[in-house]
Amino acid sequence: MKRYAVIVAGGKGLRMGSEIPKQFLILNGLPVIMHTIQKFAAFENLQIILVLPQSQFDYWEELVKSYSFSISVNLVAGGETRFQSVKNGLDAISDNDSLVAIHDGVRPMIQHEFIESAFIQAAKNGNAILAIKPKDSIRKQELLENHAVNRNNYYLIQTPQTFKTSIIKEAYTKADDDNFTDDASVLEGVLKQKIYMIQGDENNIKITSPVDLKIASVLIEASKN
Repeated sequence: MKRYAVIVAGGKGLRMGSEIPKQFLILNGLPVIMHTIQKFAAFENLQIILVLPQSQFDYWEELVKSYSFSISVNLVAGGETRFQSVKNGLDAISDNDSLVAIHDGVRPMIQHEFIESAFIQAAKNGNAILAIKPKDSIRKQELLENHAVNRNNYYLIQTPQTFKTSIIKEAYTKADDDNFTDDASVLEGVLKQKIYMIQGDENNIKITSPVDLKIASVLIEASKN
């Protein structure tokens, strides 16, 4: 089955304290989003769809020239919400008999083995969602009260979230609102399908704050040794 990656990057960098959107911040000499794209470009027979706000297209093209970035992507305009941006990316895929990995553009540390594992399991079960166990204790807030819960009953969800294309496109098409927090929630909420979690990676961090950028930099340098 042909493989696709829909990489969604619509951040504005507010929590980074930067005027530059976080996907374009420089990480060890290269914009974050380019690190992410490189991870998926390592696969053969995989087409990358990059979803950006229309207003960022020109800046992206400038970066491509500045960094002599030669990896080909299908550039698609995002929407007002992540839901709409993902849907726009999925709409750019005409081959429904395929697999698609939907990934946050600001998760540049995703490793080859986890992407491959997700594709393999999605081909078998229809979907595969990376997840890791929390290390910290967890408390649940309900109105003005809070109480401890068993952390062994909870998982932290990552991307990529990988699906048979026809299934996830159907879910996005039939959804009647865009208040879902991730793609698995759309599939589960709309088509009532079982979600299959697979082992994620603690290093697959999402860059949303300055400290995340520093951690990613350290991880990249460590991988060279």
